[in-house]
Amino acid sequence: MEYVLICSAALIGSGLTFFSGFGLGTLLTPVFALFFPLEIAIMLTAVVHFLNNLFKLLLVGRHADRRVAKDFGIPALLFAFVGAYFLFYLGNIPPLFDYAFAGRIFYVMPINLIIAAVLFFFALFEIIPSLANLKFSNRFIILGGALSGFFGGLSGTQGALRSAFLINANLSKEAFIATGVVIACMIDVSRLVVYGAEMFRVPFQVDYILLWSATLSAFVGAFIGSRLLKKVTIKTLQLSVAVCLCIFAVLLGAGIL
Repeated sequence: MEYVLICSAALIGSGLTFFSGFGLGTLLTPVFALFFPLEIAIMLTAVVHFLNNLFKLLLVGRHADRRVAKDFGIPALLFAFVGAYFLFYLGNIPPLFDYAFAGRIFYVMPINLIIAAVLFFFALFEIIPSLANLKFSNRFIILGGALSGFFGGLSGTQGALRSAFLINANLSKEAFIATGVVIACMIDVSRLVVYGAEMFRVPFQVDYILLWSATLSAFVGAFIGSRLLKKVTIKTLQLSVAVCLCIFAVLLGAGIL
């Protein structure tokens, strides 16, 4: 059962990243968490995420905007180290409250609520017509990179936050996606350095067949997404980002993700 769920999440999530800028980590981490402790689930997701991003880099990397990738990516790379270290030191912070739903108990964490509020705020810029034409100043690119890197290192779910900044960076559809892939690779390298040391320290057996099956499923999703890319308009892309941001923010704030 874990093979079916994990591989399906990897395939769907990887394809989704071509249109929303995020999805693989968002879907795969909670599915891995059904079978592994959260810290291990995040580490396993990071491995699949990085290998899949390298594959996507081969598919679309030539379209990346080097200036945006540098301005956003360097702060993201540096702060991903910080976030990854915090992952292993902030696990004992108690939740604000918990609640039961459908026979399960969900815990609302302070950091989840903060991220959810930020994502929901940025989604409004694509949903509300009066805000649709507002643009972020270039000075926010560095801040966006730092925040994206920190939360990427901490939880692996930085793609939504990255998209919230890059969607208004005046990039074409192809450049938006390719630049996001380049930045995601930079963040993955940083956090895997920290995760790797922890992975060797934690006494648990890695199911390499499962790991590679998830990775290959992600490759298939990325390939399918790249084939459909030319059929998606930039307006569709913007609306899909906004909708995905709202859904992700609600689920994150509610403690479901």
